[in-house]
Amino acid sequence: MSKKILIVDDEQHIRMLIEQTLEELEDDGVEFLTADNGEKALDLIRRETPDLVFLDVMMPRMNGMEVCRKVKKELGMNQVFIVLLTAKGQELDRQKGSEVGADVYMTKPFDPESLLIKAREVLQLNG
Repeated sequence: MSKKILIVDDEQHIRMLIEQTLEELEDDGVEFLTADNGEKALDLIRRETPDLVFLDVMMPRMNGMEVCRKVKKELGMNQVFIVLLTAKGQELDRQKGSEVGADVYMTKPFDPESLLIKAREVLQLNG
């Protein structure tokens, strides 16, 4: 069964940037899904159960913290690894992120290499 990565950001160029950063994973059979708001993301997570989600915090309709909380706390989908992406590096956000069940917290602008390394690690792919 192929691994799935869901990329969630309301800014298209950021979704594209993340997808381009990770595109070499397609050679390992990784499938990419994208969403531009929290509601779509939650729907996709319910239907597709991605292995890994790169989730922007600041989004319309439902923010990343809320999506993460629903996935981890309400749906109990702990097998879905969630990386929260945010422009804010404040400690309070990190704390909130771990309270809602985020597995990892990354600050934008992120280092593409570290994104790729994290994805390989989570999906157990050798680089």
